[in-house]
Amino acid sequence: MRKTTTLLTAAVLSLARPVRTLAQTVDPNVGNTETPFIQNIRPDRPGQTVTTNMLHPGQVQLETGVLRFDPMDASWGARRTLSNALLRVGFFNHIELRASQGYLHALPGSSFSEANPTVSPAGFTPLTVGAKFLASTNQDARSQVVLLTEMTLRTGDASFINKSYEPAIRLLVSQQLGARYGLEANVGFRQRGFQAADTKLGQYLGTLALNGPLGRNFGFFAEAYTTWQRTTRFLPGLTSGLYWRPLPGLRLDTTAGQQFGDLGTGFTLGGGLSVRLPH
Repeated sequence: MRKTTTLLTAAVLSLARPVRTLAQTVDPNVGNTETPFIQNIRPDRPGQTVTTNMLHPGQVQLETGVLRFDPMDASWGARRTLSNALLRVGFFNHIELRASQGYLHALPGSSFSEANPTVSPAGFTPLTVGAKFLASTNQDARSQVVLLTEMTLRTGDASFINKSYEPAIRLLVSQQLGARYGLEANVGFRQRGFQAADTKLGQYLGTLALNGPLGRNFGFFAEAYTTWQRTTRFLPGLTSGLYWRPLPGLRLDTTAGQQFGDLGTGFTLGGGLSVRLPH
């Protein structure tokens, strides 16, 4: 009897060992907080893709940049320069507050006035405010789902005519690959006004982006995206670039892109600086 009991105990212990090992490795999020993908700054610029990264309470992040582009509206001119800034603030209960505004530089020799309203718009663009809400359970998990809501206000320079409130919503999804790479995707919708008829003229957006390191402090990002409306065809585009991150909370980037189609933005070229405090 004693021999049988000893054999049974040994069998149970031998079976428990792999089960215990499996239990220790079944959750890939254990220890993920310390990975470079989580610790390093992840700006929402410079492409169309907004990251699932959310600031912790008390953190503040400023993202600035300059972009050269071909406006979709021919009345704006052939080539324009847009400076932009995004302020992000970490709030409680897995919420991040944000506000963004751009400055469209004037074309040489142009000056808008009420007596000459046909001149291309220039100056501060309408202000956009919004918030991110964490939909997944762990802010530092390898897989993330975040909801982004935004509202563009009727502010900005008087040269931007026909201004309207523009509500927008996006679903942000990401998957961490290894310790430093990430795959991000967005699906969103924006419309002018609040009436049901305005949805027919709203714009849809879909993006897919990959980012990761090329060295200790250098890295890359690349994305494919498309916009479309119910009555228009797809307008696909590509964005790629490089970044340098001398500190975990500081990043400089340069980017180039191309949107195709008669209504696309054409070739774009830009650069920017992003800072997170505290690091």
